[in-house]
Amino acid sequence: MPNVKLDATDKKILEILQENGRITNAQLANLVGLSPPPMLERVKKLEKSGVIKKYVAILDPVKVDKSTTVIVSLSLARHRIKSLDQVNKEIMNFPEVLECYHIAGEEDYLLKVVVKDVREYEEFILKKLAQIPAIGKIKSYVVLSALKSDTKIHVE
Repeated sequence: MPNVKLDATDKKILEILQENGRITNAQLANLVGLSPPPMLERVKKLEKSGVIKKYVAILDPVKVDKSTTVIVSLSLARHRIKSLDQVNKEIMNFPEVLECYHIAGEEDYLLKVVVKDVREYEEFILKKLAQIPAIGKIKSYVVLSALKSDTKIHVE
């Protein structure tokens, strides 16, 4: 999908919505300097074009008993389309995987996995990841602390 042409008002709307997705249309309109009807049309246009993908609540993992984050790199046993398709399909079914990137370099995938503790991670590795025949190598990096974890994309 091609890039959408954003003007200064669109960019301001996006900056505000990334900070507070629950802001009312009237409040957003006031901050941007528009009346509510044109504001609503702009937001709907940003949603319809796919610039705004969805609205979510971001949870504190510790407060929901998921305090262990692991960055996992995967290498395929063989580099074939069938292997890629198999890994892609399986990874999508694992709720522990919050992010998955198909990457260039020594490894083939990077995952962000969030679990309760190391025991739960071990179970995830043994009963899920290691069961995918296309995966040849798994490397794990347990996160000790997050120096930066943001969801906001700066729109220039």
